[in-house]
Amino acid sequence: MKERNYNRRYPHEYNLFRTLFYMSFLYCVVVPFMKIFYNCKITGRHNLPTRAKSGKFLYTANHVSHFDPPMVSMACNRPIAYMAKKELFQKGDKFEWLVKRLGAFAVDRTKPEIATFKTVRDILATSWSLGVFPQGGIRPYGSDLSNLKKGFIVIAKNAKADIVPVAIAGFDGYPKLKPFTRRNVHIHVGKPISYKLSDDEIMYEWCKQISEHADYVNTLENPENINKVVQ
Repeated sequence: MKERNYNRRYPHEYNLFRTLFYMSFLYCVVVPFMKIFYNCKITGRHNLPTRAKSGKFLYTANHVSHFDPPMVSMACNRPIAYMAKKELFQKGDKFEWLVKRLGAFAVDRTKPEIATFKTVRDILATSWSLGVFPQGGIRPYGSDLSNLKKGFIVIAKNAKADIVPVAIAGFDGYPKLKPFTRRNVHIHVGKPISYKLSDDEIMYEWCKQISEHADYVNTLENPENINKVVQ
């Protein structure tokens, strides 16, 4: 039997049952785990879109660990389908079972496909939101944001979806299996950025908000530096 390609997912996959599974996993696994192993501070929830401001949204965060997707979903308190590298969907990968059942979809980072945009369109036609990491992969904290992938802006404009920046700050590592020892992390939900802005304005605003609340130097304080951080 041919292996399914998870770069194409459909609206019926984001039904009530998957939503219930997702939120149950969030509240029964992720939240208790974070409370036990982390001093987790969440701020900026007042910036989250409400039902009165319903619409399509991309949740976009800096990427510092494998825990980022569940941490972003926990902070935003909603089902988010994440764009993930195709290798995570291969048999034998330690995250394969979860990424498939939690609604993620596969992306070939070296060759964008039309199926990706169709999947984005279908996800955003449901009650789910979309999650993207502009850094393209896990990056340790550095002095600045660099090598950002502009694809999240292309997706936002194509889907007519506003962008919600989420800053993950102060993450000091994976859990220590020692009693009474907890790691730290601070998650800040930023103000939505309109997809109607120019590409450079979106990138500038995203870097500005992430830098203000996470451990980065904002090299885009001068918009002329835009080409230095974008690939």
